[in-house]
Amino acid sequence: MAEYKHKRILLKLSGEALTNKDGFGIDPKILKSISKQITELHDDGREIAIVVGGGNFFRGIAASARGMERATGDYIGMLATIMNSLALQGALEEEGVYTRVQSAINMHEIAEAYIRRRAIRHLEKGRVVIFAAGTGNPYFSTDTAAALRALEIGAEVILKATKVDGIYDSDPMINPDAKMFKKLKYIEVLNKELRVMDATAISLCKDNDLPIVIFNLGVPGNIKKVLQGVDIGTIVEGGDNGS
Repeated sequence: MAEYKHKRILLKLSGEALTNKDGFGIDPKILKSISKQITELHDDGREIAIVVGGGNFFRGIAASARGMERATGDYIGMLATIMNSLALQGALEEEGVYTRVQSAINMHEIAEAYIRRRAIRHLEKGRVVIFAAGTGNPYFSTDTAAALRALEIGAEVILKATKVDGIYDSDPMINPDAKMFKKLKYIEVLNKELRVMDATAISLCKDNDLPIVIFNLGVPGNIKKVLQGVDIGTIVEGGDNGS
């Protein structure tokens, strides 16, 4: 069996991670690729929890900017995360991985209600747990939900999957000379206003010394490499800045 740095992890996926260049809906090929990577880790004995966003269907903050009441927009966004969670559950179970969706909004017909102890028990029994509907509250992002759930279940690290290789000092899609950081302190992310996770999520991780690794999900096998300690992506923790 491969050597890993962490046993219990929380994987944060954006809704956009499930879609193609169009940026809307779910691409079955991408969904299958992600589920296969997760399955490989699961089969190697990792305990895996997942928080997935809903931006491929709806963004509450964007709708608010167009005049919709913010709370209403955020609730719609939470429902979008339910759709993504169910799709990911289906893909994982096609790979033979027992999976549970726990929702912060009660939907008994399609998902369990979020119960911390039950979630931990699922992980101990080798099931993947997908946390849906964010925190169940408006004004809180799925990044914050990821940090909160990771702390509640005792995850050892948050893996934040993105479409770029790590955290840069500017947008690498626009600036070809953008510099990538290999290591950052939590406080540096906050002070530099680096848009990797929102400030509430970073602060939660900082206060509880929970490391975050930001990496490129588009490269097959990167999730496994991160957990094996391969030098890819950017790590955010309390240590010295190694950039």
